Amino acid sequence: MADPHGEPGTVTGILANLRRAPRRLRRGSRDVIGAAVRQLFDAAARHPDAPNSGEYRVEELARLAATTTRNIRVYRDRGLLPAPLRVGRIALYNDTHLTRLRLITSMLDRGYTIAHVKEMLAAWENGKSLADVLGLESAIAGTWTTERPETMSRSAAEALIGNPAAFTRLVALEIIRVDGMTATITRPKLIAAFQEISDYGIDIETLIDLHEQIVPHLDAISDLLVRAGADHVLGRLNLGEALPADTEIADLITMLVRFRTQAVASVTATLASSIESTIESLVGSLLSDVLVPPHG
Repeated sequence: MADPHGEPGTVTGILANLRRAPRRLRRGSRDVIGAAVRQLFDAAARHPDAPNSGEYRVEELARLAATTTRNIRVYRDRGLLPAPLRVGRIALYNDTHLTRLRLITSMLDRGYTIAHVKEMLAAWENGKSLADVLGLESAIAGTWTTERPETMSRSAAEALIGNPAAFTRLVALEIIRVDGMTATITRPKLIAAFQEISDYGIDIETLIDLHEQIVPHLDAISDLLVRAGADHVLGRLNLGEALPADTEIADLITMLVRFRTQAVASVTATLASSIESTIESLVGSLLSDVLVPPHG
């Protein structure tokens, strides 16, 4: 029986084709290695088990936003959520829907009615008045965090980490907070990433070491970005002089509220590009060693 993983377009299929290429071609052409790297990453991206980031069915959207599919349909019917993309009979939502849904949920939790939420969302988008935007900004504040803490028993958290020394370090870093017999994971996505990477055999304490080295650099980047936004706002306000019109202040507040999303997007895109380039270079080097043994 043919190996399905060796079919054209799969990672192993691409490697098999490379091995069948003439030796002089493998040895002498950087283009061959470069093309192989691109093909491998394209194949990995098409893997059916790979998560489809930013594209959710209604059940997944509800789970990520900690709400129900019924609520999502109500919000759509009331005009709070834009319509999803239709692919045949499947409705697909994206990160914009997720962000707005979390905002709606946060505002409703704070006691706003659906009618108020709709009115304030419109005010936020249109800059109708300072008071409306300030009210919305306060409601948004609780949703800025990209992660929702997860609380469980201390024993469950210790079992989740599976390494007493690592657990102690994570508590010291406040990634896990302990209160008696209860533990709260403040960075569940980070812990999930640690666990997924550790499945490849990398010790979790090594990952914590990396985290400690990376955080100061990220803090420095955050400081640069936030200062840029703050300087822009302060420059527009002209402290010591009469304040500008409410609509102009509303625009500034709206800009700051949205600044985080755009800053994260720009840094994420740059970091992803840098990581991709570094990984491609590493994989290209590994392929060269595999395809052209040193003694050849």
